[in-house]
Amino acid sequence: MGAASSSSSTSRSSSLTLTEKLCATLIPFAVLLEVLIHSLSSCFHDRPVKPLYTFDDVSRLARDSPFSVNEVEALRELFNKLSCSIIDDGLIHKELQLALLHSACGENLFLNKVFDLFDEKQNGVIEFEEFVHVLSIFHPSGPIEQKIDFSFRLYDLRKTGYIEREEVQEMIVATLKETGMHLSDEVLEEIIDNTFADADADKDGRINQEEWRNFVIQRPHLLKNMTLTSLRDVTTAFPSFIFNTGVDDDSFRKKE
Repeated sequence: MGAASSSSSTSRSSSLTLTEKLCATLIPFAVLLEVLIHSLSSCFHDRPVKPLYTFDDVSRLARDSPFSVNEVEALRELFNKLSCSIIDDGLIHKELQLALLHSACGENLFLNKVFDLFDEKQNGVIEFEEFVHVLSIFHPSGPIEQKIDFSFRLYDLRKTGYIEREEVQEMIVATLKETGMHLSDEVLEEIIDNTFADADADKDGRINQEEWRNFVIQRPHLLKNMTLTSLRDVTTAFPSFIFNTGVDDDSFRKKE
């Protein structure tokens, strides 16, 4: 009976394609990001916040992103409430990530990388424009090239311009640990081996940006986890942050 069960488990594991297994390792990032945004939409309702951006700033961000003016304002309100939750200086500080994602283990590679990717200026804080820029990548209308680049940087932990085996293993283990998911060592090694066999075209033991791009383009399922459908209409997804600007959003939307 035990042998039959083991055989069945092995069969199910082997029936999964490499794409499905690799997708499973990327899902935690998108899931946590979406859970974070939704959970924050109902936080800090009674706390007054101060506007940090002018209407011209909001309009500019709308023109340069998939979001409408009203949606940028909704994101601004969410950001303002976040930024004043610990230190009221209009910035999101790194300490906030542990408080919001309830990490009891202190430093975590996954959480640190998430913050690092939002912190485009690498100055230890997240500014509103950085907040909008990253969420724009996860928008359903976000450019594919930006999604590919973001996923590459997620694994390029040491910022060398290459993805190495150790980095893939470290990131997968960290994301699974943070979400409570589990993969056997055998499946983990299989994912890494097959990924490098298919993506490392020049067989130098690491994956460069062009190799990663070609690898992902041939496996579009990987990019599905780089899209948050709730960002398609922020004001509907987060009704707590609806504004009446008196502006016709259609005049600011980018033509698709």
